[in-house]
Amino acid sequence: MDSTQISALVLFAFVTSATPGPNNMMLLASGANFGFRQTMPHMAGIASGFVVMVVLVGLGLMQILARSPATGGMMKAAALAYLLWLAWKIARAGAPRARAIARPFGFWQAVAFQWVNPKAWAMALSALAAYAPAHDLAATLQVALIFGAINLPSVSLWAMAGRSLGRFLEEPSRLRLFNATMAILLVLSAAPALFA
Repeated sequence: MDSTQISALVLFAFVTSATPGPNNMMLLASGANFGFRQTMPHMAGIASGFVVMVVLVGLGLMQILARSPATGGMMKAAALAYLLWLAWKIARAGAPRARAIARPFGFWQAVAFQWVNPKAWAMALSALAAYAPAHDLAATLQVALIFGAINLPSVSLWAMAGRSLGRFLEEPSRLRLFNATMAILLVLSAAPALFA
């Protein structure tokens, strides 16, 4: 990849990582409900999980999915069901002090979530098609590493924004409205990729 392609990939990685999507809506809600520090494993899981996803997709998984359209349909159905469940959990979240059992997403949960996140799939497939069309190891790793370097700082902005909202959301009625709004936005953010 030459410097022009790398610059374009950096911009693509930033725009796709920083714009609203399921990961960022969940981080905004987590930052507001649990704070930035407790959301850090979630952020690290997103960045790490996406890098692993890009590598595996680039090195062969994309060809398997192209040969089996039914697998893609099943993955979309699973992603939709999981997103609806997450939206329900977010909508029902209460004040952090009132929730002894509730916890933010952990590292491994966030890693696994990338595999059912329709925006993550769209990002990985688009980036690999545009910047590593031969699917060779060097180009695939380059795409994955650039995304890894860009993704974590980008998604951190959403958790910080959520944390900033935390004080405003200390009133239970505001928090309920915020969580219901985040649940709806989570589903809406995935709709374009799910139904494309």
